[in-house]
Amino acid sequence: MKIFDAHFHIINFDFPIFENQGFTPEEYNVADYKSATSLYELVGGAVVSGSFQKYDQDYLIDALPKLGKSYVGVANIPIDLKHSELEYLNDHNIVAVRFNLKRGGSEVLKNLEYLSNKLYEEFGWHTELYVDSSKLEDLDGVLRKLKKFSIDHIGLSKGGLKSLYAWADKGVKIKATGFGRVDFDPIPVLQKIHHINSSALMFGTDLPSTRATVPFSHSHVELIVENFDKASQEKIFYKNALSWYMKK
Repeated sequence: MKIFDAHFHIINFDFPIFENQGFTPEEYNVADYKSATSLYELVGGAVVSGSFQKYDQDYLIDALPKLGKSYVGVANIPIDLKHSELEYLNDHNIVAVRFNLKRGGSEVLKNLEYLSNKLYEEFGWHTELYVDSSKLEDLDGVLRKLKKFSIDHIGLSKGGLKSLYAWADKGVKIKATGFGRVDFDPIPVLQKIHHINSSALMFGTDLPSTRATVPFSHSHVELIVENFDKASQEKIFYKNALSWYMKK
């Protein structure tokens, strides 16, 4: 089965790890990830910086070539990072900036519009938002000003699904990840998003599922297989993400 893993973490203790909200993750290196995903035909993936990694990018520069040329990085970027350092990251397959609005460890909300659009205009990077969908309505004004963004983990909360559907209808990508993080049955929500915009959903393992109530397992893959036709599966599992992440 082909999968572009649109969301996972590498946690390498050779690089800085920071406690976040009383939590420190266990190590999860490239070898661990490859072992956990050996069932699948991985055609690429996106390594996403966690709150516990703050602004360290060295772990990404180390991990991406070990994973392969079709793997890209999503980094926590401080607003004052020098242009030469941004160019270096861009040259090493970093393609997006993450704003972790739920747990911190990234730039603050007041800098979202400026930094997001600056990185898009200079490098073509998109923005990835770890945000509870119940907050989307309050953020509507600033989100409308962003050039290109995606939303993690199906938005986490049933309280904001109306807003999530509206953003999918506008072309925003939604990560079909973190099924053990949401407070609703994911399948009806994923089916509605796919009906609204068949290019919206991007599947990811969310490995190693740090702090998730239910960690990723093969059953999450089976949920997609059992509830979507073959053409839809291909878009969700890899086609949508390949077109989103891979540099032209």
